[in-house]
Amino acid sequence: MVQNVAAQMAELEPEDFHLLSGLEHGMRFSRWVAVEKLPEFSRLDEEEVTYRVDRCMDRGLVERKTIQYTGYRLTFEGYDALALRTFSERDTIDGVGAPLGVGKESDVYEARSFQPLALKYHREGYTNFREVQKEREYTADNEHRSWLYTARKAAEREYEALETLYPDVRVPRPVDQNRHAIVMEKLGGVELSRAKLDSGQVVGVIDLICEEMAAAYDAGYVHADMSEYNVFVSSEGVTIFDWPQAVPTEHENSEELLKRDVENLLGYFEQKYPNETPEVDRSALAAALAEDSFETVREFA
Repeated sequence: MVQNVAAQMAELEPEDFHLLSGLEHGMRFSRWVAVEKLPEFSRLDEEEVTYRVDRCMDRGLVERKTIQYTGYRLTFEGYDALALRTFSERDTIDGVGAPLGVGKESDVYEARSFQPLALKYHREGYTNFREVQKEREYTADNEHRSWLYTARKAAEREYEALETLYPDVRVPRPVDQNRHAIVMEKLGGVELSRAKLDSGQVVGVIDLICEEMAAAYDAGYVHADMSEYNVFVSSEGVTIFDWPQAVPTEHENSEELLKRDVENLLGYFEQKYPNETPEVDRSALAAALAEDSFETVREFA
């Protein structure tokens, strides 16, 4: 599990960030940055580099590997520190609070500001790099694909989708993005997977989600990873989150991905609420969402 570095930020000095930034630059060219390259990349002399490396390794921000040469690279904690420093310099947030959710591909924390916010770090590519590399097409045109690149592209892709969709679609309001991190509105309500719906609420919630899927398609995006874990339910309606895998509607597979989203959504409801969920023509429903002609899921039963 990646540790929260927010508590260490006050201890870090400008020269520590020079080293971290230098490693970030060097990792564009190789997964491990040779120790001889660190003075050039960080613009620190050799003695200062040695001191800063030790400080950053003690704090878990940097790791070392020795095979044919001694190399260093950022840990995710080190990359987090760089993103946090940028958000602080921009006055986007002034602190990080408790974790809101920890998963394989992202960690989400409360972010302190003048309004309730959430800070999301993308983690794609760090522990399962080969699998992610195959699945994420935004790595396909880059010859050297470090986990920094993979995670940053995921954040950029999600932030772009949120900026396009909000406010016409009920998604978290985007606030800021840097490297692999996004600051966004903190959601209220409960995750659909943990919600306990009454029998009379099931069809209504399905309708609300389908309405947002139709609005997203009209705005130019398919979620492409729809599940009960990507929807929040509250008294104000539903909010769809987690958009790093979203594809534009002009994508050659957008209609198939929309059908898969419909299948995943209805499959969940049929499994959890078998008596309340109507049998639905998936293809017809997906076509209606793409045509923005959806009104109620019962029409497709």
